[in-house]
Amino acid sequence: MGADIGNSRLDPPIRRLAPLGSAVGGDLSFFNDPRYAPQLAGTRASAVIVREQDAGRLPAGCVALVVDDPYLGFAAAAGLVQARREPAVAATGVHPAAHVAPTAKLGRNVVVAAGAVISAGASVGEGVAIGPGCFVGERVVLGAGSRLVANVCVYADCQLGEQVLIHAGTVIGADGFGFAREGEGWRKIPQLGSVTIGDRVEIGANCTIDRGALEDTRVEDDCIIDNLVQVAHNVRIGAGSALAGCVGVAGSATIGRRCLIGGGAGVLGHLELADDVVVSPMSLVTRSIRQPGFYSGSFPLMDNSRWERAGAVLRQLPDMRARLRALEKLTRKPT
Repeated sequence: MGADIGNSRLDPPIRRLAPLGSAVGGDLSFFNDPRYAPQLAGTRASAVIVREQDAGRLPAGCVALVVDDPYLGFAAAAGLVQARREPAVAATGVHPAAHVAPTAKLGRNVVVAAGAVISAGASVGEGVAIGPGCFVGERVVLGAGSRLVANVCVYADCQLGEQVLIHAGTVIGADGFGFAREGEGWRKIPQLGSVTIGDRVEIGANCTIDRGALEDTRVEDDCIIDNLVQVAHNVRIGAGSALAGCVGVAGSATIGRRCLIGGGAGVLGHLELADDVVVSPMSLVTRSIRQPGFYSGSFPLMDNSRWERAGAVLRQLPDMRARLRALEKLTRKPT
């Protein structure tokens, strides 16, 4: 980008990242949205990450760091800042207050923090960091370079790929919600599948990804999942997809590759979303989506039979409107 944070020829040198509007000397900011053009013109930042066509809009004395994608440039700069802020990684090894079963296998340069439990038959890859209070169940596989931050629970037989990051409080592999009516009560259906997570997946805090009833619940490579997301049993999430906070995906739904699901949205069970589908926040997906595109919508709660009839009418509204306009033209009196 032309200047390294903390090792720049700028005067004063870059010390931190800051928004355009509140930046002062020594700060690095970025410009990626035309809505912030007034802030760009008046920023006091020492340098701004911008596209080439926006470089001339900076105030005098502000250095332009020209990149093709300013948001991606910001991500790279933030990574440098984070690396400087984070304390040095603890010496590898198992903390005396952790418990590792004799039959568990630990790779080289593994960190196991205080209070962590690694159960029998688990396999922990090279460079894995397991934070305080984490539980790793029997026969779990953790791929190389993965990290469980704190109080993460991974149930038996789940498999995580390489470079997976799971934030605090998340549970992987709890039983899916499977019950059969038995009289006035319920009979539990044993959940015999597991959870398989691909490489370079990041899962936020306090999420739950349930194990499958027969086959595995699957999250493919390069997915990102925000905080407080529920992924039910037998769901499949395609590579490169992103689920924002509080999304709920019901059982046996299939989400394609590179899909984006906005915060608070829901996907009903057994539905399929094609690749490259975008669902706006707070939408409810009630039918399969076969074509890529941007989808929105929700519906008020009502009696189910009325809801089904109203939903059928709602889908016809665009055609009904066009027909109504055509009729209006036919019946309109000449002036």
